[in-house]
Amino acid sequence: MKKAVVLLSGGIDSTTTAAIAKNEGYVVYCISFDYGQRHLIELRAAREIAAKIDAKEHMIVNIDMRKIGGSALTSSLDVPKGRFEKKIAQNIPITYVPARNTIFLSYSLAWAEVLLASDIFIGVNAVDYSGYPDCRPEYIGAFENMANLSIKSAVEGKIKIKIHTPIINLSKAEIIRKGIELGVDYSMTHSCYDPTDDGKACGFCDSCELRRKGFRQAGVPDPTIYVNG
Repeated sequence: MKKAVVLLSGGIDSTTTAAIAKNEGYVVYCISFDYGQRHLIELRAAREIAAKIDAKEHMIVNIDMRKIGGSALTSSLDVPKGRFEKKIAQNIPITYVPARNTIFLSYSLAWAEVLLASDIFIGVNAVDYSGYPDCRPEYIGAFENMANLSIKSAVEGKIKIKIHTPIINLSKAEIIRKGIELGVDYSMTHSCYDPTDDGKACGFCDSCELRRKGFRQAGVPDPTIYVNG
């Protein structure tokens, strides 16, 4: 059976992407990252989701990106809150983590080569998102080209890497509807950038705003437990 490495953060986008890969008949190998993020609780969600979809293996890679800094997700900088959708899309926010997807995809590529898996799935989105540059189609295309030039298995013709981005052009509502069709339990997912110690979502960060909007527009009850109820 065909194998796929799937980047799994534990959020809506990556969970739906994993469900799509599974539905397409791939044997799924999930990879998640403990990179010093303040919302580390997302890894608990990722573990539960990987088990739920019967992933062949779930690898959690430890990288301390707090040493690099430059992001509210890996430092003491305040997470922006209460921003309306138009403001979210105006510029790249401080929640951008420098080179994060490049680092994550590089680890995924290395594992794919060892597994002789040609396919990597990542839940990047260029519609309802915070403007991160490493979520754009042109970035994914460039990484895929680089991948096939950089690894031994591709140069020798054993595999040809394909980066799958099945939700890149979908709105958050469309992503949620797709996941519901595939049986995704969104109560298992976590999106908040600044959760409480007991895991409640703040309800006001960009990620929470986009999540709430997605469920509202999809006409699906939001199962998230927010601080404000």
